[in-house]
Amino acid sequence: MSSHREKPARLPFVVPLLALGTFVMVTSEFIIAALLPEVSADLGVSVSTAGLLITAFAVGMIVGAPTISIATLRLPRRFTLVLALAVFAVGHVIAALSSSFTIVLAARVIIALATGTFISVGSVVATSAAGPAAASRAMGVMMSGMSLAIVAGVPLGSWVGQAIGWRGTFWALAALAGVAALVIGRFIPAAERAEVTPSVRSQLAVLRHGRMWLVLAATALVTGGFMAAYSYISPLLTERTGISEGAVPLVLVGFGVGALLGTNITGRLGDRKPLATFITTSVASVLVLLLLIPLSTSPVATVVLVVLLGVTGLGITSIATPLAVRFGHSSPALAAALTVSAFNAGIALVSWLAGTTLDTSLGVTGPEVVGAVMAGLGLIPLLVLAAMRATRTAGPQVSLPAADEETSHKAPAHRVVA
Repeated sequence: MSSHREKPARLPFVVPLLALGTFVMVTSEFIIAALLPEVSADLGVSVSTAGLLITAFAVGMIVGAPTISIATLRLPRRFTLVLALAVFAVGHVIAALSSSFTIVLAARVIIALATGTFISVGSVVATSAAGPAAASRAMGVMMSGMSLAIVAGVPLGSWVGQAIGWRGTFWALAALAGVAALVIGRFIPAAERAEVTPSVRSQLAVLRHGRMWLVLAATALVTGGFMAAYSYISPLLTERTGISEGAVPLVLVGFGVGALLGTNITGRLGDRKPLATFITTSVASVLVLLLLIPLSTSPVATVVLVVLLGVTGLGITSIATPLAVRFGHSSPALAAALTVSAFNAGIALVSWLAGTTLDTSLGVTGPEVVGAVMAGLGLIPLLVLAAMRATRTAGPQVSLPAADEETSHKAPAHRVVA
């Protein structure tokens, strides 16, 4: 039996399909930052006002992911995923047709709700289809869609936006979402008739799991740490490192390549040692952020560190969700949704805090200082979990109630208990 565990089984086909949907949705989340000048000019608002489209998206994800998760708990998972993609597409169509900034802002909130729903429900479908022994690896593959969005989706969408306008990018995202909805609706297995329908009260019981809240706190802090540097990496590269503006996108592609490696590497390691992998990755993020402060005057060192930031930062996405679901196994969908909220809470906090340091004596290295402090603070809840030996006393790695096991026939028959 041990030799069987050592050879990783092939992941179910639904996992890369969910990566496709993740790619489309994360491209939409990040592309707006590159299109702000075009959006502001077209809608007649300032760039700072247009920046509210980023804030609105983050708030929609923070609030919407757990709320919609509870609202859709009686719906089949496949239907919820297809519905989320359809709403996502409609939101982009509304925005592309409108000349009102207010309507575009409302559309971004709708898109955020659909994105949070898809990622949280998709996380449960992916991990349950793969089985507990490969849950983190499945999340790594699914979150590869996020890395590919950074490597290819955002640069391509930015090019389309500059060539034919931001509305063209939105139309393209709507079309891609439609295709993804058709493919996922066709190939993800339908749920069998559930004998027991989970109640809202039983789902909310997940809020009593203290270990899950420690994971969420660590997720928000460590995510905020690397996003502090990433969000303001352009001024660091141009003003301190001396890299030309034209070369900045190439450096960001390097970040995306690192992220692609990180999500898959940590996903594989996280299946065997989830908490140890989380701690190691967080420590590595702190070290990279600290090294960026003195070494960002060297172009070669800076590029290498930016790639490593992608490896360590985005690697968190492969570990945090399966670990939260493991500790909040009484309501896996809500636990996954809360992880989505934690990611975006960290991003929302750091987008304000790190930005304020640019006008201080820290200058363009301020975001790295903030990031290192935040990621360092994220180690505290992780070390508490380690002291509690939490992964040795937790329940099943991924334990779905009967009503949620849409893909249970794809998972291995055995269940690994930590």
